[in-house]
Amino acid sequence: MAFRDKVVIVTGAGRGIGQGIAQAYAARGAQVIIAERQREWGEETERLIKSQGHGGLFVPTDVGDPQQIVALMDAVYKRFGAIHILVNNAGVSYVASPYQLSVEDWDKVININLRGVFLCSREAAKIMRLQNEASIVNIASTRAFQSEENSEAYAASKGGIIALTHALAASLAHDGIQVNSISPGWIETVAWENLRQIDHVQHWSGRVGKVEDIASACLFLTHPDNRFINGANLIVDGGMTKTMIYVP
Repeated sequence: MAFRDKVVIVTGAGRGIGQGIAQAYAARGAQVIIAERQREWGEETERLIKSQGHGGLFVPTDVGDPQQIVALMDAVYKRFGAIHILVNNAGVSYVASPYQLSVEDWDKVININLRGVFLCSREAAKIMRLQNEASIVNIASTRAFQSEENSEAYAASKGGIIALTHALAASLAHDGIQVNSISPGWIETVAWENLRQIDHVQHWSGRVGKVEDIASACLFLTHPDNRFINGANLIVDGGMTKTMIYVP
């Protein structure tokens, strides 16, 4: 009952982790706003949620556009009169050598992944502070701590999200707004059946992560019983970032 009739915005909810998060809140009675820039994806998530008898509303939104963020929050407030939970999940990535990565592609990643999180949080907080309490969860990544080559823009944006999270937690605390982040590891969203045994066993938990693992973490951090968790980053990666690796 903790989430019944709560107004929950999930950005990038058209597929993958965002869709799973949206479904999890909807299944618990929340009114879920699907903020997604790809219309066909957003409409599909809305249909999926409604087909299961739950409340979902698709609002086309590109978090790379500040005006669309303001419009999203205004639309939600006019429709529901509150915003209880915001999950900043929307993100993009480019794999390119730092020698070839263009300024335009760098800016697109930073603007969507990092600036979008700040602007969504700020505009939602203007409404959230009118309530007794509210919660924001930012989806970062273990790429903030570990890297593969040619991932500079993505890594920078996700590291920035973690720093932004505790900064926002400090600034918004007086308004009763709790802010935390989640850093997923390997979460398979497309082709589970194509995974190899070695993909699973390299995780201490014995398997690759699922969308439901991140959705569960969001539910945990935004549950009213867990208000004392604030400014934290929760790593959900099956133990991968703690694994010590020696090359023989």
